[in-house]
Amino acid sequence: MNTVVLESHPCILVIESDTNLAEKMSLDLQESGYDPVLASDPKLSLTQADRIKPDLIIIDRMLVGDSGLSVCEKMRGQGIVAPILMLMAKDTVEDRVACLESGADDYFIKPYRPEEFLERLRLYLKSNTENNEQLRFSDLILDLGTRKAFRDGRAIELTMKEFELLKCLMEHPRDVLTREQILEQVWGYDFMGESNVIEVYIRYLRLKIEHEGEKRLIQTVRGVGYVLREP
Repeated sequence: MNTVVLESHPCILVIESDTNLAEKMSLDLQESGYDPVLASDPKLSLTQADRIKPDLIIIDRMLVGDSGLSVCEKMRGQGIVAPILMLMAKDTVEDRVACLESGADDYFIKPYRPEEFLERLRLYLKSNTENNEQLRFSDLILDLGTRKAFRDGRAIELTMKEFELLKCLMEHPRDVLTREQILEQVWGYDFMGESNVIEVYIRYLRLKIEHEGEKRLIQTVRGVGYVLREP
């Protein structure tokens, strides 16, 4: 008897109030080998994301009934770590910063262009399971394949940007990294001189890796940046 192995396709949750755009994106995603799930209700989308555990989430900033930024913040607050891509109509510094500070990993400026959009998705869905390398500092371990951190045997789930920020710090232990260096390495942007996006993500990381009295490893160097070192 032959065993049939069903191929698993990456699940993409699309939170979009514009029905025409949602259906267009859904068709493009299906043709590209993804399994799209559409959601138009911001509140229900939070339950869906928790239930289906998507590989990636797409959120339109302008939703009927709630802000895409608010939905993104709530998802991060309930522990969802899947990459989040925000669709935005405006391309201002303030809009970009608000998007990233809400917990989104990246953004895509409308109008919707399928080829560019799908290429952006592929960047965030690349598998790292063949990478067995680990970074270690003190009792903190970062597994580059699973994108998880471990401290004193405790597994820590990280969002993509949390992972990249921690990786950046662990690749330069005891070196003070300026805000500009971190922005360039983690976000690749140089327009956020007045943004507190780094501070927001440092706080997220500290909440996760400094659990119940564990010693602080990410140190603030006032007026300069951050450094990974033992106190």
